[in-house]
Amino acid sequence: MRNTILSSVAAVALSATGALADGTITIITSFPDSMTGPIEAAFEAAHPEYDLEVLNKKTSAGVKFIQEISGENTADIFWASAPDAFEVLKADGLLADVSIQSEGIPDKIGAYPLNDPDGKYYGFAGAGYGIMWNERYLQANDLQPATEWADLASAEYHGHVGMSAPSRSGTTHLTVETLLQGEGWDNGWAEWKRIAGNFRTVTERSFGVPDGVNTGNFGLGIVIDFFGFSSKASGFPVDFAYPTVTALVPANVGVVSNAPNEEGAVAFIEYLLTPEGQTVLLDPAIMRLPINPATYANAPEGFPNPFEDSTIGATVQFDVAKSGARYNLVNSMFDVMITYRLDDLREAVGALHKAEARYAETGNAEAKALIDEAWALIDANPIDEAKSLDADFAGIFTKKRKKATDEVGERQAEIEQRWDAFVLENYAKATELANKAAAM
Repeated sequence: MRNTILSSVAAVALSATGALADGTITIITSFPDSMTGPIEAAFEAAHPEYDLEVLNKKTSAGVKFIQEISGENTADIFWASAPDAFEVLKADGLLADVSIQSEGIPDKIGAYPLNDPDGKYYGFAGAGYGIMWNERYLQANDLQPATEWADLASAEYHGHVGMSAPSRSGTTHLTVETLLQGEGWDNGWAEWKRIAGNFRTVTERSFGVPDGVNTGNFGLGIVIDFFGFSSKASGFPVDFAYPTVTALVPANVGVVSNAPNEEGAVAFIEYLLTPEGQTVLLDPAIMRLPINPATYANAPEGFPNPFEDSTIGATVQFDVAKSGARYNLVNSMFDVMITYRLDDLREAVGALHKAEARYAETGNAEAKALIDEAWALIDANPIDEAKSLDADFAGIFTKKRKKATDEVGERQAEIEQRWDAFVLENYAKATELANKAAAM
């Protein structure tokens, strides 16, 4: 069994030299080795005629890689959580139309269709978004678990929360978009900024969040559900909750157009949907929600079952088309307003928490007016939702950064500079008002 992480250069070189074996299935995936490893072992045991080569890339990097090699494709499968990433590949004509045979799989998970109606990609597991926490950390810091998004904005969690940036993680992007759709554009962004004001850190990869919670580097993390479930199953002192406003969507898999081994790719997807393949999802290192309802008979006690608990993901009817239309724009807004201005935002929110605590003691009406004005400055949004859905405007945002100094297009840079000046002024003024209120 081989689980090789290859660079794009190495992958192309392999193809050019004809080194790929006839039975090799090349998979591009954002999933960590802890998940792909057990599935790879189970599939190769069931199908010894095939050998999986797993190329691990972040979702956005995986999409870009498939786009870059489309002229001489060397990949067979794209495998990731984010449905909007599959929509991008589908729109580019880079996913094959194949026939997948399965039994016992329903049409939907929650309110969301499991499979692409055009047959370009298929759901293989469920995915929800929520909050995990380290019980020992909370006990040591005299904190209670946060089970709703609004809880994370409370003063007691200041400096105790971790999250990855949506520009660096497809699943985090879905979490951000879920709240924007569930709470509304303006209220959603206000909620994210108030939560982010309590951040200890913004991690570079999505799995940096569960790692931070597991080790007690911070107490609470915003994660996709299986990070919480697998950490708990592996013995870490953690737990997980779905907030009321969350979405339940399928994690997906699809065959790349002009796949070198389309037959093997189909065999892999069909295996994922068999009872044996679905049961592997309950491996303690994986703990994904199976999409075959019968599989839950083998689930550990307390494991959520979305086919019996209709409340999971019922509040948000996730619109993948809306998410895809403004994908880069939302990521850019988050980075400009939160990731790259985290210190300024954290200072403003911290000052407001202190001012509110002081107001609770004094009841000073003038101080309360200043506090309200300061929160309004933090909550203020540089654009409205209609602008985010303007195709011409959203189309300006064509590149994401890995760091603040990365160069983007001139028009994108100009808009981001305006946004940055807007939030920087607002955060500074909010801090000033909060300090003034606290002194009253």
